Amino acid sequence: MNTEKTYSISFIGLKNGEHTFEYQIDSDFFKNYDYDDFNRIQANISVLLNKKATHLEVNFKAKGVVNVPCDVTNEDFDLPIENEFNLIVKFGEEFNDDHDEILIIPMNEYEITLTQYIYELIVLSIPAKRVSPEAREDEDFDEEDFDFLFDDEEEDSEMDETPEEETEGDSDQNDIDPRWEKLKKLLTDK
Repeated sequence: MNTEKTYSISFIGLKNGEHTFEYQIDSDFFKNYDYDDFNRIQANISVLLNKKATHLEVNFKAKGVVNVPCDVTNEDFDLPIENEFNLIVKFGEEFNDDHDEILIIPMNEYEITLTQYIYELIVLSIPAKRVSPEAREDEDFDEEDFDFLFDDEEEDSEMDETPEEETEGDSDQNDIDPRWEKLKKLLTDK
């Protein structure tokens, strides 16, 4: 299947204004990417292209269901997915997709290929932690029991955080540094 041609929009003949395109995505779409984090997928991609005189505004919406194994029970279940993404397409000297939300294409281009954007839209809509509704309803299930599966993610986010400073209420409970006490005295002695 030639996905580039199937998921391309020829904008050269379109009038200025909004145009809607619909795509049905299934597991065949992902064969070109060797992506196998799910068993199967059925998703609807709605693309709203707003053609302006100097650029294009493209809004992607994905809604569907992926069949994935549960992280708790390891049983397959259908997980609803939904995601949205906005892209600005500008015209320039040469192709540039360095920015996530801005695509620059050469002035002589007449179509945009959506394949990579559709792929990323769907992949990013699938959560890292996949727990089936049955496992959530189970009385014995406690999410904290399975947090060890995602320790790497938590460690990365903890490294980014800075320690919180103590507030005045906290400092009353702790011993006050004698140097700080002398500075406070200087301010009140005026």
